[in-house]
Amino acid sequence: MFNTHDISRNEFMLHGPLAHNGYDWWWHSLTAQDALTGEDKPFFIEFFVCNPALAEDAPVFGQLTENQKNGKKPSYLMVKAGTWGEDHCQLHRFFAWKDVDLHGKAPYHVSADDCYASETNLSGCIRITREEADAHPEWMCDAGEMAWELNIDKQITFNVGYGASKPLRDVEAFAMYWHAEGMKSAYSGSITFNGRKYLVSPQKSYGYADKNWGRDFTSPWVWLSSNCLYSKTKDKMLENSAFDIGGGRPKIYFMPLDRRLLGVFYYEGKEYDFNFSKLHLRVKTEFSFEEKDDSVVWHVRQENLHAVMETEVMCRKKDMLFVNYEAPDGSKKHNKLWNGGNGWGTIKLYDKSDEGLVLVDEIEATHIGCEYGEYDLE
Repeated sequence: MFNTHDISRNEFMLHGPLAHNGYDWWWHSLTAQDALTGEDKPFFIEFFVCNPALAEDAPVFGQLTENQKNGKKPSYLMVKAGTWGEDHCQLHRFFAWKDVDLHGKAPYHVSADDCYASETNLSGCIRITREEADAHPEWMCDAGEMAWELNIDKQITFNVGYGASKPLRDVEAFAMYWHAEGMKSAYSGSITFNGRKYLVSPQKSYGYADKNWGRDFTSPWVWLSSNCLYSKTKDKMLENSAFDIGGGRPKIYFMPLDRRLLGVFYYEGKEYDFNFSKLHLRVKTEFSFEEKDDSVVWHVRQENLHAVMETEVMCRKKDMLFVNYEAPDGSKKHNKLWNGGNGWGTIKLYDKSDEGLVLVDEIEATHIGCEYGEYDLE
């Protein structure tokens, strides 16, 4: 059962070796409506922490040439916020560890100045001028202003279990871990972006909340998720459903596994589980990513002993950004990590029977969070 809430997996994970070479982040994405026009606009907010044992009096940036020459690895809290669409941008605000208040045990909370994140609330602001962004490429961000006050209701969970979120004592087994406590989350509140106000309502937020942690990032890097789902078979919106696909090329004890994905569909209370680490399900996965002139396309086919899920997602390039992170070792391997929040596509769910595949539903998905990135492996 993957829809099993467990906020202990949202705890701060940078202990032991990961305190010297590790990252941990809490990601949130949602859709808001323009207060004047009612138009949808997707946003994201993330709290990213790195290498607490290497803390100094100021944030340490791994992209600074001087730090690279001296072998200094990054150490900070980075608050990331931004939007997708034609005016897409990512804004980064950094704090030294001495300025961070972190309660690592469940329920977690982390705060610095006026930025705050917990299981149920998000607040904060970032202001980056064009002059600051140009003068500090090590910040890896754009110029703009964003402020937010949000409440979170995490309703459906993707509890990955063994394979991406083992207990802390085994945290070194995989290079990158994952837990989606809020695969379907209802957000409420408001966001102000570049002087324009947006309202957030639970019914139209189509929200998502997860976390990743580890010592390195996967390549390829795949993520697809939405809970804005319309059943073509039933001719209605699916109010108690969500899907989530992630992974790429996980590493266990520094040995890469060949192109694996973790995928689930919570379909109106029924669980379809395509988690490769659950060996008894005998999961098979095929996926590809295609870059066209003005869009990008994901194709995923997942199969287990009982069911098949076929997913095709598209997103316009002009609505996406290349999301920026530096790894705990100070390297920046992903320089073309496509990241979007208003993808759309189709999912076909099949049950297996003695006669073959039986179509359960063909589902139109919108407001899809989507990512893909790949770098040359050494």
